Amino acid sequence: MKNSVWLGAILCFIAAVSWGAMFPVAHAAFKYIDPFYFTIIRYGSVTVILVLILLWKEGKQAFRLEGKGLPLWFFGTMAFTVYNLFIFWGEDLLGEPGVMVASIMESLMPMISIVIVWLFFKKRPHLFTLMCVVVSFIGAVLVITKGDIKAFLSATDHIIPSVLIFIAVVGWVIYTMGGSEFSSWSALRYSTLSCLLGTVTAAVIVAVATLFGTISVPSGSAIKAVGPHLLFMILFPGVIALVGWNIGVSMLSPLNGLLFINFVPVTTLSISIIQGNQITMFDLIGTVFIIVSLLSNNIFIRILQKREAKLPVRTNLREQIS
Repeated sequence: MKNSVWLGAILCFIAAVSWGAMFPVAHAAFKYIDPFYFTIIRYGSVTVILVLILLWKEGKQAFRLEGKGLPLWFFGTMAFTVYNLFIFWGEDLLGEPGVMVASIMESLMPMISIVIVWLFFKKRPHLFTLMCVVVSFIGAVLVITKGDIKAFLSATDHIIPSVLIFIAVVGWVIYTMGGSEFSSWSALRYSTLSCLLGTVTAAVIVAVATLFGTISVPSGSAIKAVGPHLLFMILFPGVIALVGWNIGVSMLSPLNGLLFINFVPVTTLSISIIQGNQITMFDLIGTVFIIVSLLSNNIFIRILQKREAKLPVRTNLREQIS
C-alpha cells in the first residue's frame, strides 16, 4: 500500500513539474517554429509512442471503440485540439508574459472544474470553496494584468490571447471529467485513443490552415533547432505526464492528486527566473494566492469528508441507545 502511494505521488509530481516546465520550453521553441506545427509534431510523436505501448501491453482488442467513438473523439478533441493548439497559440501571441499566464491558467483547473460542475450539474459548492475560487481568480487576474487592469482591458492584443488560453484550459478540464465515462478502460487505453482521435482532428485543422496560407510548413533547419525542445515535450509533458498523471491519480485519489497542481506555477516561476525572464511582484503574489486557495480548499474538503464519515456511526449509536 505504501509503495503504491509513493509511486502515485512520484508520478503526479513528475507530471506537474513537466507541465510547469513545458511553457518556458515552448516559449524558447517558438522563436524558430509556430505553435501549431510544434504541437502537431509533438503530439504526432506522442500518439505513435502511445499506440505502440498500448499494442504491446493490451493487444489489438484495446483499439476497439466499443460504441464510444463519438464521446471519445469529443473528449480527445477538447484535450489534444482545443487545449494544445489554443494554449500555445495564446502563449505565443502574448510573448514572454504568456509563459506565466499559461502556467497560472493551468493551475486554475481544479477551481474551473468546481465552477463547471456547479453550472452544468447544479451541484453548488460550499461557501468556503466559492471563496477559494474567488481568491484563485484574483491571483490569476494579478498575473495576467500585472496589476494594471485598466491598461489590460484597453489592450485588445492581450485580451484575445488570454481568452484563448482560458478556453484551452476549460478544454482540458472537460477532457479530465470525461475520463469517468471510460472507467472500465485502463488509463493507458483512454489516454492513447483520445490522443489519437484528438491529434487527427488537430492535424486536419493545421493542414487546412496551411492550405489557406495562414501558417506555413517549418523548414528542416527550424525543426532541427527545436529538436531538444521537442524531445523534452514529447517524453515528459507528453507521454510520461499524460499517462503518469492518470495512473498516479488512480493510486492517490483525485483529491490528493490535485495537490500536485501547485507545482505547475512554482516550476514555471523557477525556470523563468533561471532563464532571466522578467518576473513581477504580481506574478509572485498571484501565484501565492492560487496555491493558498488550492491548499485551503483541499484541507476543507478533507475535513468535510471526515465529518461525513463519522455521521453514520453516530446515527447508528443513537439508534442502538434508543
